[in-house]
Amino acid sequence: MSPKIIIFLLSMLPISELRGAIPLGVKVYDIPIWTAFFWAVIGNIVPVILIFFGLDFLVNKILVHKVYFFNRFFTWLFEKTKRRHIKKFERWKDFALVVLVAIPLPLTGAWTGALAAFVFGIPPRRAIPLIVIGVLVAGLIVSLATIGIIHLPGW
Repeated sequence: MSPKIIIFLLSMLPISELRGAIPLGVKVYDIPIWTAFFWAVIGNIVPVILIFFGLDFLVNKILVHKVYFFNRFFTWLFEKTKRRHIKKFERWKDFALVVLVAIPLPLTGAWTGALAAFVFGIPPRRAIPLIVIGVLVAGLIVSLATIGIIHLPGW
């Protein structure tokens, strides 16, 4: 399989995302940094679109309306999550979503950003561009760390 396809697919996974794909492309497959960056960013954005529309269909169209248990569960889960984090999102608004995606730490990234936007009811038309900005920033940070221009703890 082509290294570009491997980078693309690896960056689609929720754990590694582009944080694992860019270093793999540069260090293991000896791909130029901008090539690895490009394929990793594209691969990291694809799941965001699938998450938004897939979750909306699955949760709002099927589970909540067809299964009483899921209606109760998702209502409880979303309300609890909103109560715990709404002040941060209201204070920082769009910037909070960009930062959540951009920080290259575990449990942050495009998947988490898309899930947070879904839970907080941020429409895809507004959330997707913010998540893309966060992915680009994360890709830049990871790329700079991969080639040794900046040092991140644990890298």
